[in-house]
Amino acid sequence: MSLVINNLTIHAGAFSLADVTIAIPTGQCAVLMGRSGSGKTTLMEALCGLRKVTDGQVLLDGDDITHMRPCERGIGLVPQDTVLFPHLTVREHLEFGPQIQNWKKNAVHDRVEALASSLGIEDLLERRPLGLSGGEAQRVAFGRAISGRPQLLCLDEALTGLDRETHEGIMELLKDVIHQEGLTTLHITHREEEAKFLGDLCYELKNGQVVEG
Repeated sequence: MSLVINNLTIHAGAFSLADVTIAIPTGQCAVLMGRSGSGKTTLMEALCGLRKVTDGQVLLDGDDITHMRPCERGIGLVPQDTVLFPHLTVREHLEFGPQIQNWKKNAVHDRVEALASSLGIEDLLERRPLGLSGGEAQRVAFGRAISGRPQLLCLDEALTGLDRETHEGIMELLKDVIHQEGLTTLHITHREEEAKFLGDLCYELKNGQVVEG
């Protein structure tokens, strides 16, 4: 599914983003960079329906989702702090999206098993988040975000806080999963190595506006 953000304007208190335009073709990963406080997360929140848009449009595969409720948009989000539910097992995290969409039981089971295999977390399915390593928790968060087959995947500095070896492994895994799933992706980061490795396109937020990197 292609994403087009067209002349988007967002106000957040005294801060604002003006005339933001981004286009991501189907199945490609766009990286959005910028300094802390430049508005990257504000833009992603607006994209996901968590912040009001003052002007402009968000089009997902040609459909205007600008003012839809978050649950209607078909967007999977992985925030910076992962936010796994402590009372749910890894399996239940992966089941969450498909069950909300009322998938049939056998389809949910097959999706969870396939996704767990792709993410290398088959042995973790019956565990709860407490005690998972940073890399394991990140794999579960990715799995939860894409289990319901979203039209768009949003990653808000989702690789922050991982040690170097784990970070490199997760980057490679993420690139493989994005390719396998054919996921159109917007990835917020401040790390050039992530931008070069994951990004088909690169944008940068400067002074409240987006420029191509």
